[in-house]
Amino acid sequence: MTRNSPALRTRGTLRLFILLSLLSTVSLDAQFGNKPTRPSVQPPKGPVRQVILKHCTMCHGIDDYAYNALDRAGWNGLLEAKHTNVAALVSDKDRELLLDWLVGKFGPATKPFPRTYVPPEITTYFSDAEANALTARACVGCHNIDRVNDARFSPDRWRVVTVDMRERGAKLNDEELEKLVEWLGRTKGTNPNQ
Repeated sequence: MTRNSPALRTRGTLRLFILLSLLSTVSLDAQFGNKPTRPSVQPPKGPVRQVILKHCTMCHGIDDYAYNALDRAGWNGLLEAKHTNVAALVSDKDRELLLDWLVGKFGPATKPFPRTYVPPEITTYFSDAEANALTARACVGCHNIDRVNDARFSPDRWRVVTVDMRERGAKLNDEELEKLVEWLGRTKGTNPNQ
């Protein structure tokens, strides 16, 4: 057989098909490592945004702030512990702006984002009726259903929002949470609301 013979091309195609078939049967957990869910912090608006862009995000993101719920002294201590000579790097005015935002967004009255939530693999999915019943039970107690229906997020972003809502009191076990995340990603997605 020559290198370009139909038999060799067919074998190559068959091998590629088998390889792709095997890869598609590997669970998402195995493909992506089943890592803990991370928070997603929206950058603030106004002057504090400039402080964060100037002093913080050149070295790290701001998502990890959500793992904390500290008072002003706690945030100040954390800044000093994590940054050598922070006083020389950040002016007093900028530091006050940053501390005001941190305490307002992640103060002692807030609940920190959990460090250990690892999404379980689900094999069954919610019907529309099941998902609507769960959102009525778990979500509507704190806010209007329009807040859920009008949102458009990727499944990963829905997971962050849902884990955060559970930390604030939504009654969901891990399996319900993941089924809801899958349903929200499938039915709401990221497409504009029409």
